[in-house]
Amino acid sequence: MIKTSYLAATCTALTGPSSIQILEREAMPLQSGEVRIQVHAAGLNFPDLLMTQGKYQFRPDPPFVPGLEAAGEVIEVASDVSRVKPGDRVMAGGKGGAVAEQWVVNQAAVTLLPASLSFNEGACWQTAASTAWHALVERGHLQAGESILVLGASGGVGMAAVKMAKHIGATVIGTGSSPEKREAIRQAGADHLLDPADPELAGKVKELTQGKGVNVIFDPVGGDLALIATRAIAWNGRYLIVGFASGTIPSFPANHTLIKTYSLIGVRAGESPRRDPELAKRQSAALRELAAQGAMRPNISHRFPLTDTARALAVLERREAIGRVIVEMHTSS
Repeated sequence: MIKTSYLAATCTALTGPSSIQILEREAMPLQSGEVRIQVHAAGLNFPDLLMTQGKYQFRPDPPFVPGLEAAGEVIEVASDVSRVKPGDRVMAGGKGGAVAEQWVVNQAAVTLLPASLSFNEGACWQTAASTAWHALVERGHLQAGESILVLGASGGVGMAAVKMAKHIGATVIGTGSSPEKREAIRQAGADHLLDPADPELAGKVKELTQGKGVNVIFDPVGGDLALIATRAIAWNGRYLIVGFASGTIPSFPANHTLIKTYSLIGVRAGESPRRDPELAKRQSAALRELAAQGAMRPNISHRFPLTDTARALAVLERREAIGRVIVEMHTSS
């Protein structure tokens, strides 16, 4: 029997994680094309933190439920839904609402959970994996034998990029700010490890690439590190702007871009397929195949119950995560 109400982590003010309250919400009737999921686990992403602060490009007004992705079991479908059925184990993505005992999404956002992934892994696979694939394959055109510098490589998206780059066959240099983070990046497959605070960072990247610099830079960090990294980019290199986890948006000097003839490339892994149906099909097919292979399997460093969602978001705020942070529901239908 489907519960008529459920608990959800609710952002009540744009003041950060401390505004999260666990509130009861009424289960609304399904509309055309919708699927109701009993959530087993939800994955937290840096945009979830930014949304609670009102700092993300998508800025919902409180009260709202954060969470861009989750995994669980289908408990109800609308009459016109054929893609999944009650009882199916699935993972899903959306613009919010995942950190709750129930989540209603359109059937297009639902994918069967591959046997290779657990509920916890499925809950935090899709957003990071789609960002890494879209950045490296669709936008960056990374090729086997090329080199890539992954900034913020111990974060969820950064670690997915390390694994995707190795899957492609590139040489990967990853940055991590502590020995523990660098060890996790090494285990993810990086060929070389560097400290982002090293004043000789650009020079060391050049040394590791025989003076050429890296073909691709994957940057979810921004800030001063971005400008340092551009000094380590190769002729005709591609600089992938993924996000600004540092909180500071860099200003790239146009003359430097011209002199070294590198490209600055924006990455919007969620918005781009929404605007381009053909890309959406291509991306969906590629991600299904990668998920089935168990590629980019997430490293989960922190698990919290629903009641501790504020603490979970604070882990992201303090940059303590090594890989992914999830919220587990432990609920029954």
